[in-house]
This record gives sequence, structure tokens and C-alpha cells, in this order.
Amino acid sequence: MTEKFKDHILTFILGVIFICVMYFVVANGIFIDFLNRVGMNGILVLSMVPAIVCGVGLNFGVSIGMLCGLLGGVLSIELGFSGFIAFIFAIFVGTILSIITGILYGKILNTVKGDEMMVGTYAGFSIVSLMSIFWVILPFKSPDMVWTIGGKGLRTTISLENSFGGILGTFGNIALFIAMCLALYIFFNTKQGIAMKTAGIKPKFALNCGIKSEKYRIIGIVLSNVLGALGILVYSSAYGFIQLYQAPLMMPFSAVAGVLLGGATIKKASIHNAILGVCVFQLLMTASTPIINSIFQDSSLSDSLRMVISYGVILYALVKQGGRRLK
Repeated sequence: MTEKFKDHILTFILGVIFICVMYFVVANGIFIDFLNRVGMNGILVLSMVPAIVCGVGLNFGVSIGMLCGLLGGVLSIELGFSGFIAFIFAIFVGTILSIITGILYGKILNTVKGDEMMVGTYAGFSIVSLMSIFWVILPFKSPDMVWTIGGKGLRTTISLENSFGGILGTFGNIALFIAMCLALYIFFNTKQGIAMKTAGIKPKFALNCGIKSEKYRIIGIVLSNVLGALGILVYSSAYGFIQLYQAPLMMPFSAVAGVLLGGATIKKASIHNAILGVCVFQLLMTASTPIINSIFQDSSLSDSLRMVISYGVILYALVKQGGRRLK
């Protein structure tokens, strides 16, 4: 049985599960909640695709891009922007910062080929912890963000009610997710995109063809970070709050689990893997919440289930990839 046939079997099984659970979701009137979750998390899951395609693997350091987006968000609040202007300004700042940090982060990963995922994980943890210090000492003055007592340092949770909270709505978030999928699809079919895929799949062949794999690895990381920044802004807008300090620490793991659930591997991913993955993952979360709440009265069990699924899927992917190397 070939690996390609196995992938088709996995996709078929996921499709059957998706249809069955979708029937339950529609029948129980929680379909809108499912769509809202897909819109919130879609771009974050999509951010994994460029990193895998360029040969870096799962980008556990996408939290660096998320922090850039969060910084853009708090700057828009500090400057008093609201509505679409605040959202566009946050995206603009987050994108610029993501490009700069993505180039630096990509150069670091080029020096540790083969250990990108481990280095990316610790890089993300380090930057999140470092920014936890900066959130306290940065000179923000907006009363909507700073602590009431003392007037210094940003709050852990910042409301977006007077800024860009819910600016796109459920269907607007989904439309933006689809637009990003189309943009990434168009890029992958350009000369640069094809060169990136070649460098990621067959680096030695790419080198013989004159393609500099290091260059395209950096481009892939930059794209991943930019999508991470945009994704966290969409997530925060739909959620209604910006969460700082340790909140972005574990968010890459849910995005990684989503793309893996869609059939992606450490070495291979596509846009349809991200779409299917975010739908399946959020469908499981949406359908399991009312079931768990009806059986147990502990509201934290749904979060525990999310963590079990996330870490379980990631562990399976890493073990599977390790098994292939031993063959």
C-alpha cells in the first residue's frame, strides 16, 4: 500500500467523520458556533502551510508573528483608532513587523537545518516570555489598556468593544479566510511559489537547478509569520478581546494540530489540508462541548479535550515521521 493511497484513505475517513459530526451539529442548532470557530482559527491554521511547503516543517515559532499582530492591535488602540481603520492599521503594523522578524527568524532556522521545529518551539517560548516584560514597561497611556491601579503596564485582557471587536462578523471572517487561501494558491502557482515547493520537497535537485533553498525557506517563514499576525487579529476581533502575556504561548499547537488533522505531514502540506483540518478540528470542539457539559459539570473539560486532541495529533505526526526515517 503506497503512502499516496494511505493519504487518500485518511482523507476519506476524515470526510466521513466530518459529515457525521456535521449532521449532529446542524441537528443541535450549533452550526453558527461552528462557523464562528472556523472563521476565528482558519488563518492561523493556514499559516502552517508555507512553512511546511518551504521545507522548514511545522512552524511552532509562529507565535512570533502573533506577537507582531498583537503589538499592532494595541498600537491602534493607543492611537485612538476605531472600526475598520483600527483593524487595517493593526494589520499594517503587524505585517511590517512580521516581515522584519520573519527574515531574522528564517536566517536563524537556516543555521539549524534538521532541528527547525525544536528551535522554533523554544524561540517562540522565549519571545513570548520576553514580550511579557515589555507589555509592562512599554509607555502605553490609553485608559482602555493600562491597569487602573498605578496606570502602568498593559492588562492581561484588553476589550476591543471600542476598537475593532467583531468588525468583520462570522461570515466576514470566513470570507477573509477564503481570500487568504486563494491568495496563497495563486502564489504557489507563480514562478516564486513553484521554486519554493521545489526547494522544500527536493533541496538537492533545487540546488542543481540554481534555486537557493535558504532564500525560499526565509520567504516561507515570512509568509507564515504574516499569516500568523493576521490570524491572531482576526481571532481577537471575533473573540472581542486581545489577550497578552502568556496567552499566545500555546496557540501554535492548536494550529499545528489543525493542519495535521487535515492530512498534512511534517514534509508535505497543501491549502486543502488547512481547510479540511480547521473544519474537522473545530467541528470536534463544537460537537464535544455540549456533550461534555451534559455529562460533567466541569466547564474546563472542553479545554482539556482540545489539549488532548492537539498534543495527541502532533505526537502521532512526529512518531510517524520518525518511523519513516528508520525504514
